[in-house]
Amino acid sequence: MHDATRTGTAPRGTGDLRSRMLEAAEDLLDESPDNDVSTRAVCEAVGVKQPVLYRLFGDKNGLLTALVAHGFERYIDRKRALEVTADPVADLRAGWDDHVDFALTNRALYRLMFSPVLPEVPEPAARIFELLKRTLERCAAAGALRVPAEQAAQAILAANVGVTLSLLSQPDRFRDPALSTRVRDAVFASCLDESAAAPAPEEDQLAAAARRLEAQLKQRTGPLGDAETALLLVWLRTLQQPQLP
Repeated sequence: MHDATRTGTAPRGTGDLRSRMLEAAEDLLDESPDNDVSTRAVCEAVGVKQPVLYRLFGDKNGLLTALVAHGFERYIDRKRALEVTADPVADLRAGWDDHVDFALTNRALYRLMFSPVLPEVPEPAARIFELLKRTLERCAAAGALRVPAEQAAQAILAANVGVTLSLLSQPDRFRDPALSTRVRDAVFASCLDESAAAPAPEEDQLAAAARRLEAQLKQRTGPLGDAETALLLVWLRTLQQPQLP
């Protein structure tokens, strides 16, 4: 059944016809034992004929793509509403946990959003990666990131989606309530450097300093012009490359 705890949604039955059809599709998806929905059932739920659906969405794939895009927009709105604190690593942890919570609240929709069943991934999906990178760049600016933000974002998002899909698709096998936290902490440990207990080799310190300065340049406007900033970024990224013996 439809979960009334969804955030950012209007009451069912409100909005334009396209929105009502997406709402009906999501409700039917929730109730479907095989995580599928028929165009006929969507039309019957809204009280229209199938040609109306084809005019608005093209075909069933068009309907599902629009539903996924709508889900990502809701996910992004939720992410933007999260508190931004002075501790970017804490914000990163909160973001991981919120990702899992979104999935548990929107089980069928999440599976559709993050499973490779559509021919194309809607554009809003790319924005969640950029939001994650933005938080990681704050970590880098604070000196807490040991790898480039792009590389860290790929590892963290892949792990977050993987463990979440496992919790949803195989709950009997993956029933340990601490599993998500353990995976999160393991992935974060490979990407983050929260303590400076062991001094890094000189070349690692240089790369870390360059990575931190690059992140700080992205966070604020400095005295350098566009051309000077671009040249400095080239130098900083060169310093972050592995050094040949």
